[in-house]
Amino acid sequence: MYYRLLLDFNTLENGLIALTSEQSHYLKKVVRLKSHDHFIALNGQGQAWLAEIIDNSAHLLEAINETTELPVQVNLMVAIPKNGFDDIVRAATELGVYRIIPLLTERGLVNPSPQKIDRWRKIAREAVEQSERQIIPIIEEPQPFLAILKRGVSPGTTCYIGVTRRTVDPLLSQLQTSTEITIAIGPEGGWTEAEIEQAIAADFLPVSLGKRILRTITAPLVALAIINAYLDS
Repeated sequence: MYYRLLLDFNTLENGLIALTSEQSHYLKKVVRLKSHDHFIALNGQGQAWLAEIIDNSAHLLEAINETTELPVQVNLMVAIPKNGFDDIVRAATELGVYRIIPLLTERGLVNPSPQKIDRWRKIAREAVEQSERQIIPIIEEPQPFLAILKRGVSPGTTCYIGVTRRTVDPLLSQLQTSTEITIAIGPEGGWTEAEIEQAIAADFLPVSLGKRILRTITAPLVALAIINAYLDS
């Protein structure tokens, strides 16, 4: 098994990529690799290389053709809970999400600091390395859900909104083949009726994630697991 590391390919020169002090410490002191030992270098955009350590640089040896990515782009819109968004980012990355859009909703107005958003992006990078993915998920700036609905979604995107206490079909039965899938998950207090109706008007299909009421940190992972099962079948 080779260790995997996301590198800054902007520093690539003559087949060498400079390692940061943190990366060099991790490879040499934590996982105990020696000079000329091999690991997998990732650019975070879908490409990987077999590389070797030379001093404080990575020497690219050969490209590796591999993919563990989902066959379509899956976007997660999720209301920001008071606690637990770190776990959502980590697990959603492991489950193959392409984009995470933190939502500001009428019943969930947590507005994180820029430092917290940077932390989420760092967590996503670490989860990419751990889960053997090739692409770093895009984590967007927090946005009001209603503002997103007013702008509309990209053509070819199939959109779903998870709802409770409504008679709607399960997500699994409503999934269909498309180039892009978006699932929206509401806050702990639930969506307002206005948010649901405006989402439906914007071509979001209301779906159920099961008979039980799930927390905001649980619901997105259930939805992504269902989407994974559908895409892998």
